[in-house]
Amino acid sequence: MGDDLAPARTLLFVPGHRPDRFAKAAGSGADGIVLDLEDAVGPELKDAAREHVRAWLADGGRGVVRVNAPGTEWYDADVAALSGRPCPVMLPKAADPDQVGRLLADLPAGSAVVPLIETAAGVLEARSICAAPGVVRAAFGSVDLGAGLGVDPDDRAALATARSLLVLASAAAGTAPPLDGVTTALDDERALRADTRHAATLGFSGKLCVHPRQVAVVHAEFAPSDEELRRAKEIVAAAGEGSVAVLDGRMIDRPVVERARRLLDRAHRPVGRRFPPAS
Repeated sequence: MGDDLAPARTLLFVPGHRPDRFAKAAGSGADGIVLDLEDAVGPELKDAAREHVRAWLADGGRGVVRVNAPGTEWYDADVAALSGRPCPVMLPKAADPDQVGRLLADLPAGSAVVPLIETAAGVLEARSICAAPGVVRAAFGSVDLGAGLGVDPDDRAALATARSLLVLASAAAGTAPPLDGVTTALDDERALRADTRHAATLGFSGKLCVHPRQVAVVHAEFAPSDEELRRAKEIVAAAGEGSVAVLDGRMIDRPVVERARRLLDRAHRPVGRRFPPAS
């Protein structure tokens, strides 16, 4: 599961009470889908959503499942519904590694966790959360964090420190770079592009999406530019099989060469449908 989640550039949310949308979301071109039992589902629909998600997984469908946060009245039932087979689970309001451990203990062997860092406590404990066994990648919850801090979640400067801390925590823990939070402006492509570029600049390598039309835009913004690819090819060619070279009169050392190789690998990564429905 980590092999699928770690390189994903997009995870597309789909409401758990709308099974008619599951296959459409899985075929949208997103690298994965998030079957949502939390924010997208009202209290009166929680039971139905839980059953629809359980049935999808039992039939061979794939996806990350966002359960309700620990301590809510729905959390235990959400986790119990996932007892049939291992799957990646998104943990909202992740605040400490013990929450991750308790969740994994109640899931089938082989399950994975995507902690959603969206509280001040979660940001400050991000390194230990990311380092917890079973965590393959963290995600950033900008909307809830903004509300908790009393700042505009669309204000990039206000949340820049929190985002950077999560990137640093992920790198220190050895997990994949985190997924950035959603852009809620569905009809503002300029805002989506700017949000994605900002996240990429800080070190994120993926983003949560709330509408299928956001997927292609996010993929395009995370893709290396032609100039970046050209330069990366020059660096790799100059280094050959080694890790140090001289290019245009400048020394190219191991970190630069490794970054160029990672960039080229990312450029050739297959697009979309990392979590398709089973055939």
